[in-house]
Amino acid sequence: MTDAPSAAALFAAHEETLRRAVEATRTREYFSAFEESPSPRIYGEGAAAEGKAAFEEYAGTTFPLDTPGAEGTVTTEKSPFGFPLDVAYPRVAPDGVDPLLAAAAHGMKAFRDAGPDARVGVCLEILTRLHQRVFELANAVQHTSGQAFVMAFQAGGAHALDRALEAVAYAWDEMTRTPHTVVWEKPGKGEPLRMEKTFTVVPRGVALVVGCNTFPTWNSWPGLFASLACGNAVVVKPHPGAVLPLAITVQVCREVLLEAGFDPNLVTLAAEDPADGLAAVLAVRPEVKLIDFTGGNAFGDWLEQHARQAIVFAEKAGVNAVVLDSTDSFRGLCTNLAFSFSLYTGQMCTAPQNVFLPAGGIETDEGRKSVEEVAAGIEAALGKLLGDDARAVELLGGVVNEGVLSRLEESGTTGRVLVGSRAVRHPAYDDAVVRTPTIIGLTVADRDIYEQECFGPVAYLIETADTAESIAVFRRTVKEHGAMTASVYSTSERVVEAMREAALDVGVALSENLTGGVFVNQSAAFSDYHGTGANPAATASYTDTAYVASRFRVVQSRRHL
Repeated sequence: MTDAPSAAALFAAHEETLRRAVEATRTREYFSAFEESPSPRIYGEGAAAEGKAAFEEYAGTTFPLDTPGAEGTVTTEKSPFGFPLDVAYPRVAPDGVDPLLAAAAHGMKAFRDAGPDARVGVCLEILTRLHQRVFELANAVQHTSGQAFVMAFQAGGAHALDRALEAVAYAWDEMTRTPHTVVWEKPGKGEPLRMEKTFTVVPRGVALVVGCNTFPTWNSWPGLFASLACGNAVVVKPHPGAVLPLAITVQVCREVLLEAGFDPNLVTLAAEDPADGLAAVLAVRPEVKLIDFTGGNAFGDWLEQHARQAIVFAEKAGVNAVVLDSTDSFRGLCTNLAFSFSLYTGQMCTAPQNVFLPAGGIETDEGRKSVEEVAAGIEAALGKLLGDDARAVELLGGVVNEGVLSRLEESGTTGRVLVGSRAVRHPAYDDAVVRTPTIIGLTVADRDIYEQECFGPVAYLIETADTAESIAVFRRTVKEHGAMTASVYSTSERVVEAMREAALDVGVALSENLTGGVFVNQSAAFSDYHGTGANPAATASYTDTAYVASRFRVVQSRRHL
């Protein structure tokens, strides 16, 4: 039986935070429930050391987690900073899927019957406990994704928690929009018709979360918590290279569910041997009704074509674009773009790739700048950001896998190398693979190159006839291939308005004239939407009502009074 008082107590404990989050989704004003600075003044003097020690204690152990259907273990992770994590996890092979899904579904009725407040209370308590382990999680994210520590703490910890809270807030708001019970009266000539009607939020089924290597928490938590809040059991299938952050997540989920009187198998971890192809096996099972996926186009498209029984929320690849027309702050433009190219070595779905500018150059506050001078300005800004290796690694992090490294090495053969990449020595990790961005010069005719995502620290300066052609090519490439972000630099309101119109037409978020401390590849929870679901790069947005509303249905019953 569900321990209703316990679930109710959890909701009451976190209700104020929930209501503030709901209000923030409506006002779009700044709101954060989780402090993004890892300062000891905020988290305490010993918090960082304790979190790192907790992370290090996993080495050489089997992660303490029960998974129905698992047999044996797998050990698959290596830190991009040059050492194996050496953590084993219960392995779910394809022949273990039957018991896994049966166990996942077993507790859904009780969870459904507990109602939205109870489920949301559980979710908010999980987020609170994850926050208590944020330094442990930050180390786990750092050494699976290659993010530098502060970024791992922020993007993998505090900001990921905010995105998860945002998803829960949207889910609760939508689930409680309809009253649970109402008396319905229809006036008539005699006595009115009177009925009592009951409306119950019911889950869709089992949800599958397919994790990614680069942002294992930030990209997985919104879908996980949106589905769980709506009453769905969740199977978390992590990327083999980034299991630990999601193993910790599932561990906390199961602890809170059990304490609240629910079946802990409502959330399970399905770690695999990379050869198992487990995501494809799980994705087409009839029990699986929701799929959250972040990754490349090949598997994302496969999911959309083959997982017909499920709703697929997919974030795939795109070709993010910048249109350069003119600027009143050339130095600010170069610094902003240099930072955006460098952050986490460009290993972000939001990082800019295609920079379109007229072959004749752009007007700036420092006079007209040729394409080569624009490249030189960005190179100078990169030098200031990344000239010191110890400082550079805190922005670049590490190269997450061989695919990124090979694309970087091959990029020099695709066009003119305007800014070369260099290897950076990490002062703390001798075997870390760290590289600075490269900028390649192309022309508008090189469609076969720039119309593909080159994930990693590669950017293209693409010469066009004029700004009108730049906008036209931007419009075409995003319409055909998708994008998560777009940006424009212009002192002309006419040009900015033309870019706004193009961005609306192809469904991509636009940043205008960023020369300060906001960057195109960053988004703020509760205010900025991440993706739109309106172009081929993604089928959903973090986070809006559409992201949660399909994860449940309302079923009614009615009776005469």
